[in-house]
Amino acid sequence: MNYHYPFVNKPLPYSYDALEPYIDQKTMHLHHDRHLQTYIDNLNALLKENPQYQTWSLEELLYRWQELPPSLQVPIRRQAGGVYNHRFFFDGMTPPEKSLINLSVVREIEKYFPDFHDFSERLKQAALSVFGSGYAWVVLDHGNLKIMTTANQDTPIGENLHPILNVDVWEHAYYLKHYNLRGDYFDDWLHVINWDAAKQRFLEAVKNA
Repeated sequence: MNYHYPFVNKPLPYSYDALEPYIDQKTMHLHHDRHLQTYIDNLNALLKENPQYQTWSLEELLYRWQELPPSLQVPIRRQAGGVYNHRFFFDGMTPPEKSLINLSVVREIEKYFPDFHDFSERLKQAALSVFGSGYAWVVLDHGNLKIMTTANQDTPIGENLHPILNVDVWEHAYYLKHYNLRGDYFDDWLHVINWDAAKQRFLEAVKNA
């Protein structure tokens, strides 16, 4: 993964049409090649003018943002957040035939929620509750698995939380296929979650918590 300036738009870990019929090829192409690329270009432009921060990783730019000059804090948080959130979202998906939740993941979820259905419904309600643009997340917070939302391109790592899973609910993530039906998009997204990646993120979070 490309961790430092200059950031590049790494290829998706699957083809643009690999998430069909749940997430369409055109949306994936525009989302990755246009929207994410714009955040990368903007972040690189900011860092080009401020070379003292070029050695900072993407994560450092987000959790050390208060060490930045006041004039850079908001723009770098926005652009770095856009890169981080999109990469995390794309890497958290997989073709539907590979989106297989295993028993160990279910057991972990059921330590914190009554059952998997309750978990998915709570996550859906969180996604629907985002006013305007943002993300719904599953994070590890001091050993507790919880669901939260962020606005725009804010990230949980700026709050010392360990993200496990996120769903992008900006309209560009679903409007071409689902128009304004965010709930339908969420239901489709459930079919392409990369549960292996989520499990690995959870194990890393537990180790680093």
